[in-house]
Amino acid sequence: MKDKLSMILSMAIFGTIGIFVELIALPSGLIASFRGIVGAVVILLVMLISGRKPDFSAIKSKWWLLVLSGGAIGFNWILLFEAYRHTGIPVATVCYYMAPLFVTALSPMVLKEKLSPKQIVCIFIALLGIVAVSGVLQGGATKLTGVALGLGAAALYASVILMNKFMGNVPAYEKTAIQLGSAGLVVLPYAILTGGEVTINLKSFLLLVVVGVVHTGFAYLLYFEAVKNLKGQVVAILSYIDPAAAIILSSVIFMQMPKGYELIGTVLIMCAAFFSEINFGKKRVAQ
Repeated sequence: MKDKLSMILSMAIFGTIGIFVELIALPSGLIASFRGIVGAVVILLVMLISGRKPDFSAIKSKWWLLVLSGGAIGFNWILLFEAYRHTGIPVATVCYYMAPLFVTALSPMVLKEKLSPKQIVCIFIALLGIVAVSGVLQGGATKLTGVALGLGAAALYASVILMNKFMGNVPAYEKTAIQLGSAGLVVLPYAILTGGEVTINLKSFLLLVVVGVVHTGFAYLLYFEAVKNLKGQVVAILSYIDPAAAIILSSVIFMQMPKGYELIGTVLIMCAAFFSEINFGKKRVAQ
């Protein structure tokens, strides 16, 4: 029960990050850079305090992949944060949850896995959902920029998931600390060049600290502790607390409730992603 509660709490925290980002009056690049660096520091401090020694041999063998995937994480955050601001948190969130379906679609080429008929149907349904949330069916494409940014973030996150498949010998704490740190450092030059003249008030600074410490460092640590002992099937189901929390809370706080075609598209995408991952009647091994 403790592991399930940790998983639920971590997903609920991840689901509120869009709200915090919306309230921070800073460019997305600076938020992403700060988030990565602070999150990495938090995880490294926990490792130091707990006496956990880094596995340098595993890190050395995969350092280039760790840095590359970290850079992808950083720019994935930037695109996601921009998507929030262009199209609202609910639509950006459901577009971002195309990532598992992107992984499924690419797995025959990258992982040499065959697609099942169910997975093909789920990908097709999700694409219909994207068309619905884009606004095209309403005679326009007012949200197309935000949808494109959300899909770009999903594609980058899918690339991270696939790269992680080739880092099996790197422990989770070391892997995530390096990826987060790399994310922060790789996007820092971009953040500086595109940030312009930046002024930060106390409110934005405090929210930024919460995003770095709570939404990144603390939430990832909770997630690690949970997935070690939970079955993959349970992890997959509970992970949908993240988008559910994002959609519900943003609807209440910012009045961004999906309506009409947006709502239809949201349901199609989330159902497609869920049923693509879940194997009913089969045991799934935790990864």
